[in-house]
Amino acid sequence: MDSERAHPHVDMSDQDRNEAIDRLYDVALDPERYETLLDKWESAVRPLRAQADFSAPRLLDDPMIAGHFHRAGEFLDRIDVGRDGDGIQGILAPFGKVSAFVLDDCLKVRAANSAATERLSLGVNSKLTDLAVNYEDIKAIGGTVRSLLASTGQDTAVLRVRSLTRGHFVVLRLQRCQTAGGVPLVLAASSEVGWPEGFNDILRRAFSLTGAETGVVKSLVECCSVSDIAVQRGRSIDTVRAQIKSILSKTETHSQVELVRLALSVMDMANLTLDTQVEPRLVSKGNGSLESIPFQSITTPDGRRLDYLILGAPKGIPILFLPLDYGLVRWPASAEAEAAKRGWRVIVPVRAGYGQSDMIAKAENFDDAMVEDVLQILETEKVERCPIISMGSDSFYGMQLALRRPDMFTALIACAGVLPMTRREQFERMEKWHRFILAGAKYTPHLLPFMVKAGFLLARKIGKRGFVHAVYGSSPADVETFENPEVFESMVTGSEVALSTTHSAHESFSRMLLGRQNGDWSADVDALKGRLPVIFMNGTDDPQVPRESLQEFEIDHDWIDYRVYEDAGQLIFFRHWPDVLKIVESFLK
Repeated sequence: MDSERAHPHVDMSDQDRNEAIDRLYDVALDPERYETLLDKWESAVRPLRAQADFSAPRLLDDPMIAGHFHRAGEFLDRIDVGRDGDGIQGILAPFGKVSAFVLDDCLKVRAANSAATERLSLGVNSKLTDLAVNYEDIKAIGGTVRSLLASTGQDTAVLRVRSLTRGHFVVLRLQRCQTAGGVPLVLAASSEVGWPEGFNDILRRAFSLTGAETGVVKSLVECCSVSDIAVQRGRSIDTVRAQIKSILSKTETHSQVELVRLALSVMDMANLTLDTQVEPRLVSKGNGSLESIPFQSITTPDGRRLDYLILGAPKGIPILFLPLDYGLVRWPASAEAEAAKRGWRVIVPVRAGYGQSDMIAKAENFDDAMVEDVLQILETEKVERCPIISMGSDSFYGMQLALRRPDMFTALIACAGVLPMTRREQFERMEKWHRFILAGAKYTPHLLPFMVKAGFLLARKIGKRGFVHAVYGSSPADVETFENPEVFESMVTGSEVALSTTHSAHESFSRMLLGRQNGDWSADVDALKGRLPVIFMNGTDDPQVPRESLQEFEIDHDWIDYRVYEDAGQLIFFRHWPDVLKIVESFLK
């Protein structure tokens, strides 16, 4: 009983679970559908969060949900997000041997892949009536397409229609989509497929199916009836029905139509690949006003490569900069020039798993290794005393460093600083993007890796400007700050260590969120009282720490020097860096 109280198990409703799983596979196929999962997940999870004791927040320890997240995460690894997703052809890009075509509101084919042309005789400008299925089925498809385009809340549908040419049933999965220009369309993926090479092995591994069961799935995808399958396989109808029952149980689907839909989604994903080779980035290159700066590299005691940057004056007075988990390792050009003018050497660690810095072994504690890595960089730079500037949740690491080496650090200036979240309301107040990830780390840590990985791939696919506008869209101050040309250049350039065309730091990001900062580290904060000057510079437009949460920080830790800006959000460093430098200067004397 004690264990149950410590980790309460709370179930989703069947409807919420099934809808969340649907969104999950949509995201695994197309990261641009991330926000649909985010919205569905929040509506399902928020009532459940309220049922749990905040001190024992483990929710949704649901093996069905966890299993689907795990599988979707594996499929997500296959996505080639480097493809050009713009235009109608980009919509069809994920589909190889699966017959797929795109319909507009006039029920005309706007694009069709080669499989659709070969097996369905459809091409550009074909009409829906050219599809060789029963007349009544044409009417049903047309009505469903119009319903999806009307945005009535449903964005996918599965129909079973009969082919006039081959006489068998065909499954069509319809999904609302749009071009980069916002034109609404409907993507139709058909069960008229060429079975991909090696797909049997993928199904067996993903769902623990037997060889016979994968053969049954193949026949169901081809719309064979139970009696047809029995004849094909030389088995009784009862045997085939028993196999289908076993398959439904293993795949956690509830009908043959749902099973076929899942198989088609997995097939789509199996045709995708992701190049995971890390590009050699030896220089941080600006795109305009920023100067190019070479990465410095050292080797850790356990043999890992560890990179860092020096901004400003290479031999100047040292300052440590902790650049947020987005890896914002560059400053606006004017700020870097000012640091050089003042003779300041700004040391910026590139944490493990970011850029060319090697990842920490899974068995190692990420937080401890992070602190030791930073201290090794400072030792290499022969730093004896320096202040720390941190961004966002890196205030946690700033405090850990001060606890580890109280003699080394003169002050912590935390821009958009974060303190331990000790109240459920502090999560509820966050804007939805931050809540989805941070509350996920708190309440469903076993599902976090997929959430983060999908978010990183979304950022790569839609571009960093689109991603920043999505994440910070509810913070006008942050959007305005980001659109400053110097800030834009510094954020896009700096974040290359977190996300580039061939590299994603999602694993490190997840491990940081699942570390000690995910719990109550108030004792660490209190231990610094009277030992280290701590200045928090926070904006009231911060989507992670809004005004009410900041006021609670001020009550919980009233010894910290809080400086509040009404015109800033989480990107306050980039908006008010001159004020930051003034504060830093007072701790360099």
